[in-house]
Amino acid sequence: MFLHRFYALPGWLIVGWLGMAGGAHASPLSFDDALALGVRNAPELSANTAQIKSAQELIEPADALPDPKLSLGVTNYPISGPQAGSLTESQMTMQRIGISQAIPNSAKRHARAEIAEAELSSAQVQRHVVRLIIQQQASQAWLKRYYLERKLEQLDALDRENQLLTSTVDARIASGDAPLTDSVLAKQAAAALADRRDDLEGERHEAIAELRRYVGEAADEPLEGAPPSIVVSPQTLRARIRRYPDLLALEAQTRTAKARVAEAKSEKRPDWGVELAYQHRDERYGDMVSAQVSFDLPLFTASRQDPAIRARQHNVERLQLERDALLREQRSELDSQLADYTALSNQLKRAQTTWLKLVQKKVGLQYAAYRSGQGDLDAVIAARRELIDQRVRIVDLQQQRKLIAMKLYFSYGEPTS
Repeated sequence: MFLHRFYALPGWLIVGWLGMAGGAHASPLSFDDALALGVRNAPELSANTAQIKSAQELIEPADALPDPKLSLGVTNYPISGPQAGSLTESQMTMQRIGISQAIPNSAKRHARAEIAEAELSSAQVQRHVVRLIIQQQASQAWLKRYYLERKLEQLDALDRENQLLTSTVDARIASGDAPLTDSVLAKQAAAALADRRDDLEGERHEAIAELRRYVGEAADEPLEGAPPSIVVSPQTLRARIRRYPDLLALEAQTRTAKARVAEAKSEKRPDWGVELAYQHRDERYGDMVSAQVSFDLPLFTASRQDPAIRARQHNVERLQLERDALLREQRSELDSQLADYTALSNQLKRAQTTWLKLVQKKVGLQYAAYRSGQGDLDAVIAARRELIDQRVRIVDLQQQRKLIAMKLYFSYGEPTS
């Protein structure tokens, strides 16, 4: 499995998500909660449920016989001569009641059952695809807010460092070792940091609004926990590429199309029917019964059934070619995503183990030089700006890497239903 501790709540139970008074989500919102609520609140899944129920209802009658037909009438009714207008004078005149049953050939009934089963399978696959899309979108919205809040935490840490820098600047100015303009530079650095925080707060509110689309009022609650750990295995992903949702959907459509080909071929085999009739005459002549069997005669298949068969076969061929093209495209896309994931992993490791340490060392050296009177404040502020950028970049790399891993999981993994 790619995902560890994923779906930790059995059956996706969300305890206490409705408040007792106002119906609001009263507890922090974890990653698992966001996915569960996203699925629970999705109208697309409700619509798909109705589609599945509709398809299920069509299974049983798919291969059933047509309804029998009741016929009522009069045969050999005289309209001229001495017996005209009489139902009893002519021994040939009969009042008739009959019942008939059409019986499609077994291949046709079997094909219709296959079509109904394929339509149900297609609806179920569509539900699977829609569910994955909703889960992926809800996870992206949660992750976007999560990493924005991690960036704000980095700025909070720099705020505390700013207080130490301001104290140092004030002390040097008071002792006459630094010009008064240094106090302005320090305040400008603090203001720039505040502007950056405001930008991030604005993005955070946008992320909350986006998250609300999937989880409702729960988006206003604080987040809880960290994103799940995902192991990206190229070998496993490539082995599962045929389970890509769009490929599954095309396979379901192909199954339906093949069943329709079988139905078209069944039209070349004759249907048949039976009829039984009771015929009432005047008591002088006695009543009669009759029975008959009828058969279709598909004599002109070259101009009737064969073109329909070929048309449906072409449709199957089209779907198979589309599937082959999509499979080729997804293999290329998977290779590209894995390459991006590897590059981001390398950049993240380098940023954490090399770049961050170098920038921290640079800030320390510039700060020490400034305190000792051998450096200027501009150099300290520039170094600190590099430190801010590097810390935020690390969060960005973590987010980009996690988003790719999450997309790969929902595209080729095995989420719990």
